[in-house]
Formats: sequence, C-alpha cells, structure tokens
Amino acid sequence: MQLGSKKLLRFLQSWIINTVAVLLAVIILRNHISYGDKVANLLIASFLLGILNAFVRPILMLIALPLLIFTLGLFTLVINALLLALLTVLLPFFKITSDGVNFSFGYAFLGAIIIGVISISLNILTGNPAVKVSRRPPGPPKTPGGGNGPVIDV
Repeated sequence: MQLGSKKLLRFLQSWIINTVAVLLAVIILRNHISYGDKVANLLIASFLLGILNAFVRPILMLIALPLLIFTLGLFTLVINALLLALLTVLLPFFKITSDGVNFSFGYAFLGAIIIGVISISLNILTGNPAVKVSRRPPGPPKTPGGGNGPVIDV
C-alpha cells in the first residue's frame, strides 16, 4: 500500500471513529444533544469536529497552557466542550439544549467527555497509530560504576 493511500485510510478510520463517538454521545444524551434527522448531518458534524480538533484545538491548548499545567491537563475537558459548543454555532442543525435553554455548557462538557472516552477506546481497539500503548522491552542489567549505571530518560 502506498503512503498516500495509507494516509487516506487512516483519515477515513479516524472520521468513522469520530462519527461513532458523536453518535453514541447523541444517543446517551438524546434529550440534550441532537444533530437533526439526517445521517448526512451527523457526518458533517463529525467531520467539522475533526477539523476543529486538528486546527483550533492546538491554538486553544497553547493559549490555555498555564491553566493546563495548573490543572494537570484537566482543562483539556473544558477545551473539548468549547469545541463542541463552537460546533453548535457553526452548524444550525447541531444543538445542545437543557430544559428550554438554547445552549447548555454542562451537557457540552458531558458530551465532550463521552466523545473523548469513546474515541480513545475505539482508537485503542482498532490499533490506530494516533494512540499507541507500548512497553519498552527489558534490556540487559546495568552494572554499577564504569558509566553503565541507570539512565533517566527525560
């Protein structure tokens, strides 16, 4: 398989995983997150969410770097919820509502958590190289002295 076709296949796999994650979040939070009646709307929403994650998310992560460090990375969940909220602004058929309120950040936050957990799980199950779980094979034992002591990788 050529390099270009591998990238296309990886992109399609990622898009399908993202679509399934958004669909499951909509099913779990069915009274609060909706994408309309058409499957095409779901595909468009997941595609745009993927684009926002690829281009806008790194910028937001850089801007929020002090908060990310202070919260030990938990602020990433807020950034993911903001991207989901941005999706409701860009797509008129994608809605996050709560008890008559036009937009609910709480359900956007919960939806972002659900999408994140499902995406990570499916990426690990499918062996997507974006998420890699591996161990370093054990090496030969180190002898004290002579510069062959333990090494700390930073």
